[in-house]
Amino acid sequence: MSNRPPTMHQADLQQIECLITLAEELHFGRTAERLGYSQSRVSQLIAALESRIGARLVARTSRRVALTRAGARFVEEVRPAYRGLLRTFDRARGRAMRGAVEELRIGFTGMVYEEITATFRALHYRHGVAVHTHDLPLGSPFTAVLEGDVDAVIAELPVHDPELTVGFRFPAQDQFVVLGAEHPLADRDAIDQEDLAGLDLLHRTGDAPDYWMAARTPPVTPSGAPIPSTTGITTVQQGMALVASGHHALLACRPLIEHHARTDLRYLPVRGLEATSRLGFVRRTDHTTPALLALAELLEQSSRSKPAPSRRSAFRVLG
Repeated sequence: MSNRPPTMHQADLQQIECLITLAEELHFGRTAERLGYSQSRVSQLIAALESRIGARLVARTSRRVALTRAGARFVEEVRPAYRGLLRTFDRARGRAMRGAVEELRIGFTGMVYEEITATFRALHYRHGVAVHTHDLPLGSPFTAVLEGDVDAVIAELPVHDPELTVGFRFPAQDQFVVLGAEHPLADRDAIDQEDLAGLDLLHRTGDAPDYWMAARTPPVTPSGAPIPSTTGITTVQQGMALVASGHHALLACRPLIEHHARTDLRYLPVRGLEATSRLGFVRRTDHTTPALLALAELLEQSSRSKPAPSRRSAFRVLG
């Protein structure tokens, strides 16, 4: 008897698809109808998968169908990989239908400005690579790239995850505090970091790492005084509206405030937070392609061709 481990082949995918569908339907008849199989074929596929794994995955009686503990665990572990495979097929089919030679999916947690789109056009012109942009949740900048839904993201730094690599760093930006026009501090020319302890800073809601969240909304001042943050936001527009109500404040970089000028808001520099906001072009460490390297190089070339930003950002992406 061979000791070689079992290998994947077409039947395995059918078995996995069948088990995942059965886990959702908990009914052999509905599973068969949904997949276009006969009930006997569904039973055969499940039995073959159980034989392959060496454990009973489905408990079936005359009254009900349920997954065993081993079956539930297997479905929980295999479902993300299976769905990822389906997404890969869908993307390949989409590229074939569009006739694109190659494409990159770039995620953003804000708006895409003309300097960036000019770089995308150069990538298409010079390398034949089309760029498709994707909006990402404000507080979840890395999930899409880690799960393979996008090829890279332009997101705020820092990045301390070994699974992620920063291919290019955009120019650093000053941070400002956004206040309602009637706020007691609104008439100042600037505030110190210690003044943040008297504000209720909005924080971003999402699954970003704790260190990243703390960089966006610091929990304490340099002296250790706690900075209140009672409310989360999912969009910049929501944050601006809450600040305008007079009950909250928001930290934002220069490009954001330049693009969201409002008469009911005030934007004050924060002494000590100069050049502390920075965007990065971030990809998965194990996902390096010529197209991604070419885009990083074009961003670098564009940065070298422009003077260092002083009052205005060279790359105006919300950050």
